Amino acid sequence: MKVHSILPSLVVTMSLGFAGAAAAQDVGETVKPNFSRALPNIPGKSLTAVEVVYPPGAASHPHTHAKSAFIYAYVVSGSVVSKVNNEPEHVYKAGESFFEEPGSLHAVSRNASKTEPAKLLAVFVVDSDDKQLTTNVK
Repeated sequence: MKVHSILPSLVVTMSLGFAGAAAAQDVGETVKPNFSRALPNIPGKSLTAVEVVYPPGAASHPHTHAKSAFIYAYVVSGSVVSKVNNEPEHVYKAGESFFEEPGSLHAVSRNASKTEPAKLLAVFVVDSDDKQLTTNVK
């Protein structure tokens, strides 16, 4: 099986994982696939990017990502409160970024504002065969 043939299903699976988190709460984020491509110089790895839009007051459930996923998150607009692993909560403003190491717990991810939307770009470097990219933690 070619890596390119599994990338569309990878993006859909990741989107459904995020959408499932949003559907389970009153006000959640919206996740839209942005880019996905196998990395030709790193066999078995892919790069996938998604836009995450938080309406005012919106939040994600605590979650983890695929065990292979290294994530770079860049705040495009607004401000996002994030807490990864044992780090303290931090407010990231437009133009700032953070990362998640493989196996991290993303305990807090929410819009810092009750009146303005926020958007971030999440870029995953992940094993190409990882299907479930986001899992809510109960």
